[in-house]
Amino acid sequence: MVSTQEDLKNRYWRKDQFLVSTDPSLFPIKRVIEVFDSRDFYWAKPVPVEAMEEMLRSSLSFGVYEQPVPENSTDSTIEPKFIGIARLITDYVTFSYLTDVWIDPAYQGKGLGSWLIRCVQEATDQMPYLRRTILFTADWERSVPFYEKLMGMNVVETPRGGGLAFMEVKGKGHPCYGRDGYDYDV
Repeated sequence: MVSTQEDLKNRYWRKDQFLVSTDPSLFPIKRVIEVFDSRDFYWAKPVPVEAMEEMLRSSLSFGVYEQPVPENSTDSTIEPKFIGIARLITDYVTFSYLTDVWIDPAYQGKGLGSWLIRCVQEATDQMPYLRRTILFTADWERSVPFYEKLMGMNVVETPRGGGLAFMEVKGKGHPCYGRDGYDYDV
């Protein structure tokens, strides 16, 4: 079955008191802008509210939230706390670009980043004609091994003198999907 854009934009995953959701209406826009304006989000600059709303709606955006629910509580009105994000810029059919992956430093080391990327991978696995997912990272020491391990990504190009690593993983729609080795000409 082919997942539609609407199917993918209404996904939820739970792990203990944490939630990952692709529902763009859950993002606290002003808080997301604060994150984009922080030192921890060094690769981007904040954008105005309207642009941020459009950016999150136009992408397959994954929000990570803490939503503690007291034991034996039926109160479902507790507001979730925004603690992470990942975005797939995609046509929902053949291509996706992973960007803006961030977990609040206070929550790092709890496996939430790995879980977030597994949720992203689950969504891309539902795109049967996806040719590839790409990303760029400047963090050769941590990010490259992280994406190699979790998503099976490969560094496609190594720039002279360092710089950004260009990584990709082939999807089910790629002519070389499932083959051993990598053919750069395809």
